[in-house]
Parts: sequence; C-alpha cells; structure tokens
Amino acid sequence: MGKGFYISKAVAVTCVVVAIAAVATIIALSVVYAQEKSKNEAISPPTTSPDTTTITPTTPSTPKEPWQRYRLPDSLAPVSYNVTLWPRLKTNADGLYIFSGHSTVVFTCVKETDLILIHSNRLNLTAFEGYHAKLKGLDGATAPSLKNTWLEVPTQYLVIQLSGPLQAGSKYELFTEFVGELADDLGGFYRSEYFEDGVKKVVATTQMQPTDARKAFPCFDEPAMKAVFHMTLIHPQETVALSNAMNYDPVNITMDGQKLIQTRFEPTEIMSTYLLAFVVCDFAYIGTKPGAEIRIWARRKAIEEGQGNYALEKTGPILSFFENYYNSSYPLTKSDQIALPDFSAGAMENWGLITYRETALLYNPDVSSNGDKEWVATVISHELAHMWFGNLVTMKWWNDLWLNEGFATYVSYLGANYAEPTWKMKDLIVLNEIVGVMAVDALASSHPLSSKEEDIQMPEHISELFDSITYSKGAAVLRMLSEFITETVFSKGLSIMNYLLKMKREHLKFKWELLLNWFVPITWIKTGVERQQYWLVDKEATNNDMMLNANDWLVANVDMRGFYRVNYDAGNWERLLAKLSSQHKDIPVINRAQIIDDAFNLARAEMVNTTLALRTTKFLNKEVEYMPWQTARNNLDYYFLMFDRSEVYGPMQAYIKRQVSPLFNYFKDLTLNWTKIPESHTDQYNQVNAISLACSTGVKGCRDLTTGWFREWMKNSTNNKISPNLKSTVYCSAIAAGGVEEWDFAWSMYKNATIASEAEKLMHALSCTKQPWLLNRYLQYCLDPEKIRKQDATITIIYIASNPIGQPLAWDFIRANWNHIFNDYGGGSFSFGGIINGVTKRFSTEFDYKQLLQFKEDNAGQLGSATTALEQALERTKANMNWVAMNKKQVLEWFTSETSSPV
Repeated sequence: MGKGFYISKAVAVTCVVVAIAAVATIIALSVVYAQEKSKNEAISPPTTSPDTTTITPTTPSTPKEPWQRYRLPDSLAPVSYNVTLWPRLKTNADGLYIFSGHSTVVFTCVKETDLILIHSNRLNLTAFEGYHAKLKGLDGATAPSLKNTWLEVPTQYLVIQLSGPLQAGSKYELFTEFVGELADDLGGFYRSEYFEDGVKKVVATTQMQPTDARKAFPCFDEPAMKAVFHMTLIHPQETVALSNAMNYDPVNITMDGQKLIQTRFEPTEIMSTYLLAFVVCDFAYIGTKPGAEIRIWARRKAIEEGQGNYALEKTGPILSFFENYYNSSYPLTKSDQIALPDFSAGAMENWGLITYRETALLYNPDVSSNGDKEWVATVISHELAHMWFGNLVTMKWWNDLWLNEGFATYVSYLGANYAEPTWKMKDLIVLNEIVGVMAVDALASSHPLSSKEEDIQMPEHISELFDSITYSKGAAVLRMLSEFITETVFSKGLSIMNYLLKMKREHLKFKWELLLNWFVPITWIKTGVERQQYWLVDKEATNNDMMLNANDWLVANVDMRGFYRVNYDAGNWERLLAKLSSQHKDIPVINRAQIIDDAFNLARAEMVNTTLALRTTKFLNKEVEYMPWQTARNNLDYYFLMFDRSEVYGPMQAYIKRQVSPLFNYFKDLTLNWTKIPESHTDQYNQVNAISLACSTGVKGCRDLTTGWFREWMKNSTNNKISPNLKSTVYCSAIAAGGVEEWDFAWSMYKNATIASEAEKLMHALSCTKQPWLLNRYLQYCLDPEKIRKQDATITIIYIASNPIGQPLAWDFIRANWNHIFNDYGGGSFSFGGIINGVTKRFSTEFDYKQLLQFKEDNAGQLGSATTALEQALERTKANMNWVAMNKKQVLEWFTSETSSPV
C-alpha cells in the first residue's frame, strides 16, 4: 500500500475499501489544501469562490429578518481590510483602558442586495451624518446611499440598510471609526498585566478565536470569509508592536499632543478573521535566521533568564519536520511566538504570531519539570501544525472544527517525537488523549465529531465544541486511520498536489462519506505473536483464527491503534489475568494499560464484573512502567471519588499502599535514595506516581521525605533543592500534612514566582490543604484578579473541588457566585464547561442530582458554554448513583479480602 494508490470511478466493495476511503479522505483534504495554497499564491484574491461563501441556515426559531440570524448571508465577500488601532496602556479620565481605531473593508457583492451585515460587538461606533459607517463604490461602481443603520446586539451585527441594491460583481468600501474597552476579559483586543521590578506593565494583545475579532473592529467574522489584512498599530514610545506579518520600519508621530510610534505591517496572506493577532508590549525576544525568521517573545526578565531558549531550540526542527511531512514549505516569512502573562487557552495558532500562556512556551531547566518541558514541545508542535492545516486550509464552518484540532493534536505528537525522539511521544498519545476521551465519548451526552452546520449557530454553541471530543477523539480517529494505512501513506496523501488540482470538488463529499462508513480494523496478538489484521465489516462476525486452545491467550487492538474497547470471554480474561500475574512483560506495555482501562470501563457499563476490573490491578506490585500505573491510577480515581467519604475508603487505601510500596522502593533504589533523576522520560513520570501514591496511602518514610524537603525550603526560601519533577507532588503532600504556616509560605512563593510553571505548581498545591477555612479563603481569592489571574480562576476552583474537603465548598461557592462569575468572566469562555465538570465529579446521590437540576433551573439562559457540560454532569450523576448502588458492597468486600490476605 505504501508504494502507491489510485482511485477508480467504481470502487470494489472489499476490505480494501476502508484503506482507499482513508487515502481518499486525505486526498480530499489535500484538494482543499492545494486550492487554498494556489489562492494565496495569486496576486489578487478571486471575487468569489465556492470555498469562501456560506449558506444561511436559520436558528431553530426561524427568525424573519436576516439580522436576527447568527450566520452571515452569502451576498457579500470580503477582499481586504485596512485597520488602524491605538491601544491606550494607561487609564483615561474615567479609569478605563480603551482603544480607538478605524477600519476600511473592501468587499465584493456576490448577490444583489440592499443590506450589509457585518459583525461588531462592544464597539462604540462614530456617527457620520447620523449613520454608523461610510460606503463608497470602487472601480467605477456607484454606492447606494445609506437608509438606516443600527447595532443588533443579540446577533452582534452592525446592520446597514441601503436605499438601493449593491450590484453583483461590483466592489465597495465600508469605513467605520470606533472606540472599545481594552478590558481584561481575555477575548478580542484585551489587556494583560504584570509587574517587573515593582513596576506595573500593561500589554495590549488579542484572542480572536472563535468569534471575538468583532470586538476589535467590524468584520465579516466567519472562518470562510477570508481576506487580506493591512494592519497599523499606534503605540507608546519604548514599546514594540507585533502582528501576523512582518512590520515596516516604525515611524515617530504625534497625536493628541503625545509622542507615539506608528508601526505598519506588510499585508497578510488571505486568511480568516479568527487568526488575526496583534500585540503591543515592552517585551524582548531571541531569534534565529536563515529561512523563515523565528522569534520567541516574552517578558524581558524571562528572556534574560533563558526561559525562551528551549522553545527557540525546538521550533526550527519542528517546522522542518512539518515542511517534510506536508511536502510544502512554511507558508510565511517569519514565525513569532509570544508568551503572555494572561491568556485563556493554552495557545492560539494565529498565522505568523502564535500566542501562548507562559507555561506553554517558557521553560527553565533549573525549575521546570519534565512534564513542563513536554507540554512546551507538544503545544509548539500543535500550533505549528496549524500553520498548514487550519490556517492555509480552513474549515468552512465551526461544525468541522474537529478536523482542524483533531489533526493538529495527532500530528503534534509526531512533531514532538521528532524533536525529542527518546520520549516515546507516539506511545504517550494513547495515555494523554485516547484513554481519557473514550470515557467521555461513552456518555450519551457526547457529540459527533462533525455536527450539522445548522446545529452550530450561536457563539456559545461554537465555544462548546472546543472540548476533548473535538481534540482528542479527532486525534484518535486520525491516528487509527494512519495506523491501518501506514503513516507513510497517510502523510503522502497530504503532498500529492499536482494530481489533486485535477480533481473536482464533487469528489470531496463522496470520499468523506466513504470514511464515515467505518469498518473496524482488528489487530491482535495470539499467545505472544502478532497476527494478520482482520477487518470487522459487519456488527457481528466470527474469525476462526481467533479460536483459542487451553493454553492460548489473545489480546486485541494492539497498542490501542483502533478507537474501540475490547471485551473477551471469561476464559480469555482469566488467561490474561494469569499472564499478567506470572509474566506481565509478555504483553506489550500499552496493552497492559489497555487491559486495565477496558476492564474498568466495561465494568462501569455493566458488561463485566467490577471485581474483574479490580483484579487487573493485582499485577501492579511487579510493574514499574508508567503507562499501566497511570492508567490504573486514572481508573481508581473514580473509586476514590465515589468512596472517599465512605467505609470503603480504608480498605481501598490499604490495598493501594500494598501495591505501590514495591514501586516506591524501586525508585528509591533507582535514584540512589532520591539523589538522582531517572534517565527515562516515562520513569521520571512514574517516580512522581510512586511518591504521590505512597504518601497519600501512608507508605513508611514517604511523608517524612516530602515534608522534610518542604521544611528545608521554608528555612531558606531562596534555595529550593526539591527536584523540579517532584515539586508538584512534594508541595501538595507537605501542604496537606501541614497547616496555615505551610499554606501561607506557599502562597507567598506563588505570588513572588517569576516562572509560570512554578507558579502553576504552587497554585495547585495550595488546594491540597485539609483546612476548610483555608480552602474557603482560597476560593474567595479566585474572585480577585489581583490574587488569582482570570485565566487561572476556573482551574483553581477545579483544583479545590478535587480535594474531598474542598468539593462541597467549591460547589457552594459556584452556586453563590455564578451570576458574578458568568458575567465578569464571559459566558463564551472555554473553561465554563470545565468548572461544571470539575465541581460535580463526585456527585453520586439523589440529593446531588436534585441540586444540579435546581442549579440548571436557577441559571436558565445563563449557562453559556457550560450548557453541554451541565447535561453531562446530570447524566454522569445518574450513572454514578446506579453504579454505587450496584457495586459498593462487592467493592468493599474485594478490597477487604485483598488486604486481609497475605501477599
């Protein structure tokens, strides 16, 4: 298969159909890629294209007027924008940070119309002779006069009614002038603040995805409405301005009596509004050339301390990897990456100016852990992957977001694997993405990868799509596709440009439908030998090759290449358990993790007995590999959530203590009594598991070890000798064992931390205290941006809710403050669903369920992007109630039996 392929007019219905469909899908995607590439290489954009127009589905209530609909009509298509913005980095007389600006958008009339709808949100528009805009014709076209204009707040439009029609094929120019607030809401054009040498610094920056470009200037704010952007920024002396394209030489100007700098930028490539970015800051950078210029921007002190060095070191190789992978040069002349003190997501793939949280771009080897380093590598890889898929070729509408984000998530592991070949990143995708999302996907409230266009209309509907199904299941499905056609063929399908340009667009839907008619690729091992892949083409089938003799055992879904779970007959389950007990290494490490995960999830689905699932953990007292241990820990976490306030907790703790003790001693020996760092990347992770589980279950010597390290740091706060890899678990363990003295020390260290990853570890550890009053105080801090940044407030609440003592406190806090949180932190925020999921995970009683229903009723219409998460929480609570009722007795008996019997 890897040597070549073709697509015939009539495809034979055989097992090969799936492989052909898969390759065809890649080809279909690449058609769009090639088409977009050719567009961007053109001197001027086309006036119209089937790829850049959108339909106008109505909302469920079928509004009568176009401006009551959330989708733009297909009558106009933008060509270019010329935007000038002036952010004020100091407050005005009213104590507000603002920005002012003006924008000129050139657009083509595709269909005759007497109506202009353009997105505008939270902008105060200047009136010109009583109207919100000016319109004129271009290239000889005559513009009709304006009849009426207004702002339609619910759908976020500037509505312009005309006295006559715009003519199809003609070009026009719309001018607006406006003022907006440079708020700290992390969306659109917003401000970020930080202190350096005791001086407050303000950054003006952006986050447009998915629907906030309209907060910066009026625009046709849909992904298919691509255009060229000519940006100009006016900014204070001693600051620098950045945008997607490279800047021309800045010039000094005077405005309103102020000496300022005006920075103009080269025109961008043709791109979507959500990829636009601009920043005004007092940052420094490190960079490299030849080829595309790569620059890493951050706070001056962070750059001086070398925190950007790792990102710079790895960006070039990862870019080169993707150039080879796509068989296409990097599309731009520069790659700026900037670490922002305040940022809502992990990072954002703005074309040419990628924005990051500091934790996702900055790395300090003296302070940061191997997990921090992996996060930086994978996030950089994810964002750079978007420079081709996502930016050059873009989904028509947000209902296909999964292809954009799922693809970037999958190939991010390939890019990171190239940059760090010893980390086994191709294996870690199973643990980091696939295992977790399979549990989410099992919920009835899960959603398809691709929704219908008409079902995704409002901004909050779009925001809800940024979830684990879109990212992780999307990655899992694409990984499965790549595995069964081979990675070589998968990547080759992205690079056959000459052939692709000859294909017709009608093929795209056909090929996509072929993929959706999914056949299941069954990979399997029989008694230690991998056998030929088998295609399950019907819901039920028999493969006689899989028949087992008395001494045979079988494992299906080798290395979890397929996105499905595996159940076995009772006999094979027993043989697998026996093999794990006697010679567990005969089963590949990923499949050892898979056996655990499948068994626990099948038990939750009532397809196997719960005690069978628990028995898959018995071999762990001989296991030293990370993936089986982490998978077991993930699944046993559910048991702790359900039973950590019941009589099951004691025997369960005793069992975990017995199982983890050998692992704790293994790492004690491997590290020469905790004096050296394990060489293997995954061993470094599993050392953390060993210490964390040992301390939480009372293994002798563990608590003394962690509290001793922490106390030593408290005595000399300027000299922290705790290993960076162990900091998170050591901080948490010591704060859990201590009181207000330890908590206040950690809070002081958090507030003074200059490295974001260190601050994040302390932020989590502060939630580990057993003191309710400290947890309540910490919750109150979440409402004060001076104490907890807005970007961190939701995760801090989730951390507190993960503490059994903190969970009811966090739930009370959320209910009491929902109105404030929702309105002050923005209903479209990506993290609102996370709050609901995090705070309700322990819910397992009728009382919990009724409280959730009441919360839903009390906050109807004010849930925003948490709407789906609340439905999932209700469903999960019901499932938890049923599971506890069915399993509590036998779980208690099993743990009691295991801990009362000799090893």
